[in-house]
Amino acid sequence: MVRTLIDDGLRLVREIGAADRWLAVLITRRPDGEPAVSVVNAGVLAHPVTGAPTVALVARGGTAKLANLRRTPSATLVFRAGWEWVAVTGPAELAGPDDPLPGLGPAALPRLLRDVYAAAGGVHDDLPTYDAVMAAERRTAVLVTPRRVTTNPPGTEHVEHG
Repeated sequence: MVRTLIDDGLRLVREIGAADRWLAVLITRRPDGEPAVSVVNAGVLAHPVTGAPTVALVARGGTAKLANLRRTPSATLVFRAGWEWVAVTGPAELAGPDDPLPGLGPAALPRLLRDVYAAAGGVHDDLPTYDAVMAAERRTAVLVTPRRVTTNPPGTEHVEHG
C-alpha cells in the first residue's frame, strides 16, 4: 500500500514537474529549526547505489541548503503547475566532492550530476564543459528518498470565474 502511494506520488511529480520546467520549492531546516526555502530544478531518477526511486537536484557547493542538509538530512520538495501540486518528503543523501556517498566512487560523480540534470529537464550541448563547471563549483547531488507524498485531493481543483 505505501509503495503504491509513493509510486502514484512520483507519477504526479513527473507530470507536474514536466508541466512547469521541473521547478520545485526545496524546504530544509535552518540551525534554529525554522524552514529554509529555495527554488530549484529537480527530477525523478533511480538512486545511483540502490536503484530505488529518488527525487534529486544539484546544489552548488558552499550553500546554506547543503549546510542545512548536512546537519539535518531531510527535505521536502514541492512541485506545482497551476493549482495542482505534489510534495515529496524524506531523508536526503548527498553525493559530491565534499560529501562522498557510500557505494559511489568519485569517478561516478560526473555521470550522476549529468543524470540529475537530465531528470530535471536539462539539456547541454557541451557535456565536458558542464562537467568542468560542476567540478569547479563543487556541485553536489541531493537525493531525497520519498517517505511521504502529499497532494491536493481530487475535486479540489480551482476554477477561475470571470
